[in-house]
Amino acid sequence: MSSKANPAKGPSGTHAVRLYEGDGDRLVEVPSEGPKVTILPSGDPRTANATRRIRIMWGHHLLDDVVEGHYRTLICGVNDADNSHGVLGEILKLIPTSQWTLASATSYAKVFRSAVNVHAKEDREPYVLKFDLDRLLVLALLRPHGRDHFTLEDIYRGFRTVSHMLDGRADRTPVATISFLGAKSNRLLDHNGREPSSEAVLKAMYDAGYQGDFYPPVSAWDFPHTGVFARYPFPQGVDRMREGSS
Repeated sequence: MSSKANPAKGPSGTHAVRLYEGDGDRLVEVPSEGPKVTILPSGDPRTANATRRIRIMWGHHLLDDVVEGHYRTLICGVNDADNSHGVLGEILKLIPTSQWTLASATSYAKVFRSAVNVHAKEDREPYVLKFDLDRLLVLALLRPHGRDHFTLEDIYRGFRTVSHMLDGRADRTPVATISFLGAKSNRLLDHNGREPSSEAVLKAMYDAGYQGDFYPPVSAWDFPHTGVFARYPFPQGVDRMREGSS
């Protein structure tokens, strides 16, 4: 008989997987305070599923991922007045090869708005503006005229246009989008004047045909008592629980 101790067993009786070297698994414990999320598994990772879905990038840093070249296209918002507190402004600062500046991007949105008001008054908003930043294409939903926010209907319409612009264009993928939640320059509000849920935003994007990555707002990283999923559509069990089924 071997004198070596048996490896630790996991909850299912299989050998436990170690995440860290040394005593890391014991030392890196979930803190009682501080932001955290619990990601729940869904689907079978051992099989491929060709259905359309949106990946939810919990714990990932959008700006780092964009600057490091993980995406060819980024979707965000833009307005014709002030974008100094938006994602577009941050991206323009971080990509030095771009000929766009915050001032020129805002000016372009203003000129585009003026042209639309003259030539296309009956078109349905929001419009999608393209900013070619050399190694990154930004598709920016132009905030509708006369409003200080987007609505879920705007998100649906805008992403329907975006989906057409991405369809069949392998050179424009991989693609990521901001959540539009927690925004300062281009807020997203529902018909009650409140921010909608992340699920409502995901549904609007998905129903419009979007397939890509979705970066939740950093404020959503602190839901210690509510499990989250890393892909949308969510498992059918979520709806069954809401309907009262076990």
